[in-house]
Parts: sequence; C-alpha cells; structure tokens
Amino acid sequence: MKIDSYSFGKIVIDGKDYTSDLIACNGEVDAAWWRKAGHELGVDDLNDILVFQPKTVIVGTGHDGFMKVLPEAEDFCRRKGIQLLVKKTQIACDVYNSIADQSQVVFAAHLTC
Repeated sequence: MKIDSYSFGKIVIDGKDYTSDLIACNGEVDAAWWRKAGHELGVDDLNDILVFQPKTVIVGTGHDGFMKVLPEAEDFCRRKGIQLLVKKTQIACDVYNSIADQSQVVFAAHLTC
C-alpha cells in the first residue's frame, strides 16, 4: 500500500481518494476512524488500531498538527512495546511510505487541521 498524495482534507492511497480520517494497514483502509474527542488521541481510540497488532503506529496529526496524542496513549503504546511516531500528516505520509513494507505498521491520520 502506498500513499500517493496528501493535501488538506484529502489523501490518495493506491489511487483511491479518501476525505475522512482513516487507519491503513496491510492493504486495508478504515475510512470511518474517529476519536472520542475529535482533536485528541486517547487510549480508547487505540482499539481500532490494536486490531492489527502493530509494532509501529504512525499518527498523522493533521495538516497543521492540531490533533494531540494524549500522554496516556503514549504511555500505553510504550508499555505494549509499540513504537509510536507522531508527525503532521504530510510528514507522517512520507514516513509511512518509507517503512510501509515492514510488518505490522499502522498509519492513522487526521486529514484536516
């Protein structure tokens, strides 16, 4: 799976356009991903991600980086041995593309602000 492009509110993955926040892993895209609090990623929000048993989670925090990963979510990932990479969405796309061929990499992205 490859991220072809990203711009505010839109991402193209393997030639298909998406306009909502999403999770991508192993060729699957869940374009219905949303968090309990829209601009925060908490522990409860990781449930949809943990289904993939990730070794690495790349979080795109939005075009301007306004979505925040809460400290308890960071601590949870650390305790589970999950590498958590948190970047503005454009940078997160680039990071994902560079390591997507590794096993158990999940990309979770907020597409707007």
